[in-house]
Amino acid sequence: MANEQIIESIRSMAEGLLTETPEFFVVEVKIKPTNNIKLFIDGDQGVPIDKLIKFNRALYPLLETSGLFPADDFSLEVSSPGLDEPLKLHRQYTKNIGRKIEVTFPDNTAREGTLLAVREDQIDIEELIGKKKEKQLTTIPFTEIKYTKVCIVF
Repeated sequence: MANEQIIESIRSMAEGLLTETPEFFVVEVKIKPTNNIKLFIDGDQGVPIDKLIKFNRALYPLLETSGLFPADDFSLEVSSPGLDEPLKLHRQYTKNIGRKIEVTFPDNTAREGTLLAVREDQIDIEELIGKKKEKQLTTIPFTEIKYTKVCIVF
């Protein structure tokens, strides 16, 4: 079975387990060559570690009986995406409204601002421009975004 099919099978199992808790969602599934499965789950209000542990314990036996990994030759890590991970889903943008983000474009230029709104095809950020730090509203279509990261502000 191709890696993409295995990833899709794991995503499907994970999403099936999450149907009872719609505030949580699958962000990404990665498989390393050593069959180390990394499953990233996020939530509209974040994900408490006890939920990640519970989810890992529910998914592991499903993977063991799935036949995807002969001789149960796999390991499973379930975590939430770290702050250094780019936003991947529309739902992640929505949960970060009001936070400072950095948007990187395909030419590797970047803009920073506060995420004000998320629509189906674009986001609005408020940038502080110039020495006087004047507020400017900037609309950025998703098609122009290479990736977006939440800024860590202390």
